[in-house]
Amino acid sequence: MAQAMQGPPGYGPVMVLNSKTQRQTGRQAQLSNITAARAVADIIRSTLGPRSMLKMLLDPMGGVVITNDGNCILREVDVSHPTAKSMIELSRAQDEEVGDGTTSVIILAGELLILSEQFIRNNLHPTVIVQGYNRALQEALKICERQALVVDINDNETMLKLVNSSIGTKFSSRWNSILVEMALKAVRTVARASSTSTDGSSSTYYNKMEVDIKRYAKVEKIPGGEISDSRVLKGVMFNKDVTHSKMRRRIEKPRILLLDCPLEYKKGETQTNVEITNTEDWNTMLRMEEEYVENMCMEIIAFQPDIVITEKGVSDLAQHYLAKADITAFRRLRKTDNNRVARATGAIVVSRTDEIQESDIGTGCGLFEMKKIGEEWFVFLDECEDPKACSIILRGGSKDVLNEIERNLADAMEVIRNVVYDPKLLPGGGATEMAVAMGLRRAGLKIEGVQQHPFQAVGEAMEVIPRTLAQNCGVSVIRTVTQLRAKHAASYDEFEQGGTFKPCTWGINGVTGKLVEMDELGIWEPFSVKVQTIKTAIESACMILRIDDIVSGSKKGKQ
Repeated sequence: MAQAMQGPPGYGPVMVLNSKTQRQTGRQAQLSNITAARAVADIIRSTLGPRSMLKMLLDPMGGVVITNDGNCILREVDVSHPTAKSMIELSRAQDEEVGDGTTSVIILAGELLILSEQFIRNNLHPTVIVQGYNRALQEALKICERQALVVDINDNETMLKLVNSSIGTKFSSRWNSILVEMALKAVRTVARASSTSTDGSSSTYYNKMEVDIKRYAKVEKIPGGEISDSRVLKGVMFNKDVTHSKMRRRIEKPRILLLDCPLEYKKGETQTNVEITNTEDWNTMLRMEEEYVENMCMEIIAFQPDIVITEKGVSDLAQHYLAKADITAFRRLRKTDNNRVARATGAIVVSRTDEIQESDIGTGCGLFEMKKIGEEWFVFLDECEDPKACSIILRGGSKDVLNEIERNLADAMEVIRNVVYDPKLLPGGGATEMAVAMGLRRAGLKIEGVQQHPFQAVGEAMEVIPRTLAQNCGVSVIRTVTQLRAKHAASYDEFEQGGTFKPCTWGINGVTGKLVEMDELGIWEPFSVKVQTIKTAIESACMILRIDDIVSGSKKGKQ
């Protein structure tokens, strides 16, 4: 496309942009954006629901990823179109924020853009469409509030059902019962009252709970064994062997000391030269080194710990002294692992041996033992009392299976975390989306002017979730969605005729494709995930619609 502008009369055209630049403006840019969004949504569409398909992706290094996690698929896909890239960012944001609903976000945003195509072709200004969408967003959030059900976090049965709806759509659904139990146990272990909630401001939002899954619930993947062998430890484990072969390998109720200083002689920071004229001086120097190490060991032994774990090295001499005192030592443990041990056993990490106090010793661990799994030795600090950190051991046939199960477990833990923060649920199986669609349709009738159509389009777009669920089951899409729409319309009519509002929980059973009440089926989703999905999808659709110019050109200096 020539990037020339007509100059003043009588002169030739004026070149403004570099001739290599490609530029799309106005409607052409908007339509190409919509096409890109549709393409991204189509990649992901078949991975929604319990009857979802898996995608197999080859990365540039030749590795294979087999998954149906929306975020994971899009992370691996190499995309050149700028709009498609921003759609991919969407699912990443969703994953970081709430950890679930990554597929729904993309499908919803894609559908919103596809429906806006007709408005653009009818010469409706994008700003008007955006205003309509934003009004619909506010209305949709109100409808979600009405549909929500408050839940008790300690009620096991409800929580299990809730997590099932998140993992039920995943590859690992055959081992759901084990995984859900594990996720629940892990999150409950890690959850603790937040220290930030002393002032009134933050406590209202985060419900005084702090759940740091990433740092304190570590997943250890060990190939081999059965998936049913997976479990959550009442404590932590790490992949290390004892430093000295004579050290004990099983201790009940051990006293644990955590250090982050080396148990070896201090070396100079840079190169150090020492000139020695006497032979005795050489011996003195060696003796000083030994005494220094001995001193450190004696300071440790004075507190009679059973296990010493340090993040740095342990010299042979120190190993000898510790082994003589019947102390088991581990060296070069990762900082994150050390923090996890500290949280689980109640110990405090000490940075100098001369500063050890009795209160720094962890006594919360019930049993320490070394186990050999496969080829490796693992340290188990198990049966801790009230641990605030845990390790999750995943066993499984192959690396691919383990990776996929780890992703699914992470999703399950995120879901539980969201409910701990905000204990409200919404019906799953497309019921919430259908209720929002119905509500928006009715509310749209009361809106005057041009905004009415975009407002109602959001309602139509919401139906894409139940529609896709039905499609992935292989039932008649039109018939199923129409029946579902009728159910929601009937309950809405009752409400409008002066009845009390009773949330309509009719949705699609993702496995059979039949219509069921979600109360009976027990498929619930966290309120925060649903609301975040709707917000993210609508906001990103608005952003993409407001783009009216795409300039892509070669970089400076390249011809």
